[in-house]
Amino acid sequence: MSASTASTRDLRRAKAGTTEAPWVKWTLIGIALVFLLLFLVLPLAAVFAETLRKGADAYLAGLREPDAWSAIKLTLITAAIAVPLNLVFGVAAAWCIAKFDFKGKAFLITLIDLPFSISPVVAGLMYVLVFGAQGWLGPWLAAHDIKIIFAVPGIVLATVFVTFPFIARELIPLMQAQGNDEEQAAIVLGASGWQTFWHVTLPNIKWGLLYGVILCNARAMGEFGAVSVVSGHIRGQTNTIPLHVEILYNEYQSVAAFAAASLLALLALVTLVIKSVAEWKAEQQLKAAAAMPPERPTPAT
Repeated sequence: MSASTASTRDLRRAKAGTTEAPWVKWTLIGIALVFLLLFLVLPLAAVFAETLRKGADAYLAGLREPDAWSAIKLTLITAAIAVPLNLVFGVAAAWCIAKFDFKGKAFLITLIDLPFSISPVVAGLMYVLVFGAQGWLGPWLAAHDIKIIFAVPGIVLATVFVTFPFIARELIPLMQAQGNDEEQAAIVLGASGWQTFWHVTLPNIKWGLLYGVILCNARAMGEFGAVSVVSGHIRGQTNTIPLHVEILYNEYQSVAAFAAASLLALLALVTLVIKSVAEWKAEQQLKAAAAMPPERPTPAT
């Protein structure tokens, strides 16, 4: 092998960031593609194939059922309540952790990560122990005719609990990397707190915020464990789409079950498309900022 050929090969490997042979790269890519095909693409294709196995009429009939519509509406209502609540909490928590130093900061970060380490079923049981008929607040709630468990409020509370880390966890490292320089400059120039947030902080975190909202919304609509515990499985009242799918499948109504499951799959695909667009927009914004020439000071007259 000539010296020029060896140097060219070394240059290509240096650009690729690795010293491994090309066959190693293609082997790893092949393994990843086979894994994705077996565990993601094929199951997703199976859902849609089973959905349309008996034709479009059977598919539409499964979605026209009153219980299916009730499950769809409850899922959308739950997400419409939980996501804005987590949006406010996530922005506030990320702002507090990224912009300030205080005692207990590490403990607060640990609390934010708590839903990631607790089983959703355990989270649902916690709400039953607090708000259930025999729970800590159960007698007081019953005396005031307030129903939380086996009702929509309990579903919303459980969904908020399992989804609140997503937005905060997306924003905290982003805001920490950005630092406080721009906010401090805006305040020195006379901007108020709200003006600083709307015109400086929010434009800098908008794509990370959108990404966190997308993830939060996807988990809120697909949550099963915690919602299953607090819902009571009351058909037409407290069943979300995942619970409705389980009931139909247990009753051997496979077409209707897969029809409802296909809605969740479609929502997942839409979420993936929006996430990809958000990531592409963020990359374009970073490239535009990097390519922009530095401003030259205006000469004094």
